[in-house]
Amino acid sequence: MPLKWLYLDLNSYFASVEQQLQPNLRHKPIAIVPSLTDSSSAIAASYEAKAYGVKTGMKIYEAKIKCPDLICVLGRHENYVRYHHLILAEINKYIPIEKAYSIDEVACKLIGKETNETNALALAKKIKLGLAQNIGEYLRCSIGLAENIFLAKTASNLEKPNGLQIIYAQDLPKRIMHFKLSDLTGIGKALEARLNKAGIFTIAQLFTIEAKHLRKIWGSVLGERFWYLLRGYDLPDLVTQCSSVGHSHVLAPEWRPIYKARYVMRRLLLKAATRLREKKFYTKHLILSVRINGGQKVKLEISFYRSCDNIILSRAAAKLWAKLIKLYQPLSIKKIAVTLDHLVAADTLQKNFFELGDDLLSKQQQNFENLSMAMDVINDKFGKDAILMGGLPKQVQSFSGAKIAFTRIPKLEEFNY
Repeated sequence: MPLKWLYLDLNSYFASVEQQLQPNLRHKPIAIVPSLTDSSSAIAASYEAKAYGVKTGMKIYEAKIKCPDLICVLGRHENYVRYHHLILAEINKYIPIEKAYSIDEVACKLIGKETNETNALALAKKIKLGLAQNIGEYLRCSIGLAENIFLAKTASNLEKPNGLQIIYAQDLPKRIMHFKLSDLTGIGKALEARLNKAGIFTIAQLFTIEAKHLRKIWGSVLGERFWYLLRGYDLPDLVTQCSSVGHSHVLAPEWRPIYKARYVMRRLLLKAATRLREKKFYTKHLILSVRINGGQKVKLEISFYRSCDNIILSRAAAKLWAKLIKLYQPLSIKKIAVTLDHLVAADTLQKNFFELGDDLLSKQQQNFENLSMAMDVINDKFGKDAILMGGLPKQVQSFSGAKIAFTRIPKLEEFNY
């Protein structure tokens, strides 16, 4: 079968960007962290650190036991986004990008002569050389070639770092017999446990299962879809819809006092509200999740008539914050997450039957929305904090709250508001 997809996966991306920008970090074990405390967790690790057993998500105090010379580097997400766009521009010189699946993974569709194995390998080598020469030699990548995106991604995992591999469906499962079930995209811990419960522990066993059986294990048609992807069928991506907008942040020790943490909460809320308006959604529900002293996790929620403006959402958040203080009397706040869900697209809004077209509530809410959108325009043009709701302590003014979460790639402009 002809090769149809090229999948490029940047190796240890966050750590590699830091090593590219900071020569003193090159060839050294580093961990990217959200805050410079041993109680923090690694959000990325260089290959030098991985050699000691340091993994993403590992607590830093544990990582330092494995690697005493570990260097912790505060994450600078704006740089990772900036390099992401530079890398995409470089790849586009050689082949159009079909889709960016995350900050460090992209898929490109092969057409015409590119589907030939020799030509596909030559193309992949050109991309690697271009990235090294024009973006940075420390930004290495692994490239996989296959008949569908799923297998191309699987091929990119065969050789790291700086790999280039091909997988043909006809050569499976032999090519990936050494993989664990969880090495395959789409199989997380919960699904692996379900497979184990069904008597499936190895890749070889997985290939003996019929499509309808996988559908039963998955509990949905996704199991049957997985069966076909594993055998090289080139299926279209599933269409997903935005269900929530939010931001979270692990607070550095100096930001954990209650009065400072409240400003961080408000910063996160207003950033989420800005993104909500950008996506043209309204929300009906706000969730405030915090981790207070002693590690206790608290989740508070409030519902309201649909809104997207800073004022109504800030009032709702203030109610939740007051409730948090009253019920739990926290001494400090370690982590804050703000989530806006129950989203409604602006172009599908239904009129509230209890609301007259010219009543006070309707006019006031429209004024709030207009004011919030005006703030967006000003901050987008003149930069973060050009206009604020209330004051901000200097310690919090530098905090943007923007970071890369799973597959969401923030725009560079998000670091300005």
